[in-house]
Amino acid sequence: MNKRRLFFYTALILTLIVIILLVIGSSLLSLALDREESIPFGTLITWTGMISLPLAIYWGIKELRQPSRELNRILSRFIKIIIILGILWVPISYLLAGNLSFSFSEKETFQGGQDAMKWFWRLSYGIGIGAIFILIVYWISLIFRKK
Repeated sequence: MNKRRLFFYTALILTLIVIILLVIGSSLLSLALDREESIPFGTLITWTGMISLPLAIYWGIKELRQPSRELNRILSRFIKIIIILGILWVPISYLLAGNLSFSFSEKETFQGGQDAMKWFWRLSYGIGIGAIFILIVYWISLIFRKK
């Protein structure tokens, strides 16, 4: 098995595990990683998914790694941006929430408040939806290319 396939299958398996854990609401998500119980294991699990989903798409489609058409070059750039956002998800989310459990309150200040929470959800959903959108656009382009 070559490196590319290993990277693809690893990212795909991690993505599937994360999705299953999040969908079933596993008790692992609320386990604490530290003694102060301020960092839930769910943060690490979700972060893994935020990185592995776009990586699985990137490593699974050769045209996103080595694009030959203009549309695929654009999609390649976008998937790379989404991968970077996935990697930066925890630091950005920490700046928004002010904590690693990513809990928000009714504060009037931006950090930890309702406006920051809206940006947190936009970032979180944007990574997943953006990666899936790129995959769908690529598939649609294949349909039109064959015709």
